[in-house]
Amino acid sequence: MSNRRGICYLRDMEILIVGAGIGGLSLALMLHARNIRCSLVEATPELRPLGVGINVQPSAVAELTMLGLLDRLAATGIETAEVCYYTRHGQLVWSEPRGKAAGYLVPQFSIHRGQLQMLLLQAVRERLGADAVSAGWEAVEVDPDKGKITLLNRASGERRLRRADGIISADGIHSALRRQFYPDEGPARYSGHVLWRATTIGKPFLTGRSMVMAGHAHQKLVTYPISRPHAERGESLINWIAELAVPGDGPPKHDWNKEVGLEVFAGPFASWTWDWLDVPALFRGASNYFEFPMVDRDPLPRWSHGRVTLLGDAAHPMYPIGSNGATQAVLDARVLADQIAGSPVADLPSAFERYEADRLPKTANIVMANRAQGPDHVLQVFEERAPNGFSQVHDVASQQELENIAAGYKKIVGLDIETVNAKMRAYSG
Repeated sequence: MSNRRGICYLRDMEILIVGAGIGGLSLALMLHARNIRCSLVEATPELRPLGVGINVQPSAVAELTMLGLLDRLAATGIETAEVCYYTRHGQLVWSEPRGKAAGYLVPQFSIHRGQLQMLLLQAVRERLGADAVSAGWEAVEVDPDKGKITLLNRASGERRLRRADGIISADGIHSALRRQFYPDEGPARYSGHVLWRATTIGKPFLTGRSMVMAGHAHQKLVTYPISRPHAERGESLINWIAELAVPGDGPPKHDWNKEVGLEVFAGPFASWTWDWLDVPALFRGASNYFEFPMVDRDPLPRWSHGRVTLLGDAAHPMYPIGSNGATQAVLDARVLADQIAGSPVADLPSAFERYEADRLPKTANIVMANRAQGPDHVLQVFEERAPNGFSQVHDVASQQELENIAAGYKKIVGLDIETVNAKMRAYSG
């Protein structure tokens, strides 16, 4: 079986991916690498590099490296050197190396989410064909037993019925297909916290490749550079997130990604001026400020229904703690691609169940760990024990306690260095 570009596929199998985000595009590339025919539909009429910064952990970078994308990642992202935790007084609590600096054979990347999506999209179009992604088509309903899906083009009102041997719902936290299987689930679960996200052009801080978390459970700053410094000015594009507790009901869906003024959130951070970072100046340097409620959903009892399964945020939306959203979607894609490749067409529902059996409990654990603040919990420990600051960090928490907090989360999210490095050695060798 060949497509119009002359690519020869091993079997007469077709997979339809709903959603051309990071998870869906990664899956398409992985299926193509396994000689499995696939295509994507995307509700957005035009795919553009939207969003702000994210981090891609070495476990996911290893998978993208095996797709031949390491050089492209390195050309647009920053190799993260360390993650640092600071109190609201600007005092260092804990830091540890990341990526290659920590001994991984591949980096951790701090990167613009939209640039990563465009990088993956370009690779999909190069390898699968320019028409591999059909934009402007929204999933309406699916027949999981027959592998049929109804698509709607909202611009024209046209409806199409598509059939595929397997349908992957990678259409995000507001997934239409997830809603079909769980119609009573309701809106996403609001955490009581709101995030304000932006980017600022400025001089990088600390190592220039540092990822910083500062504050405590109810008021926090996350910031890191996502572009290489300008050759002459030395400035980078710096991603930042301001987080505050905002009790009550979460904003309605249509208000998500709403642009707001600086005065909405900047006041509580007015005194956060430290010798290594001027937070109010960082905020003022941005051109636009976007508001997001921090939300997730409860883990599901199952993802797979006949010839349909869920992936990424459609399956396991989680709080943006620990830099795991995009990474877990890529890891979903790897396991799912392997299961599909090892199954005949008739056995795809069983392949989806095996994928779910692997990934659902792992991601459910991360969802719950993130609700408990993940590794950021260390900040609240210091806020409660030393609200006015400290003279010596180990007067507040022992080295062992700090190491245990960090190590516990790494184990949950699958950042085991030996597993990642063994995979890369096998790939290189």
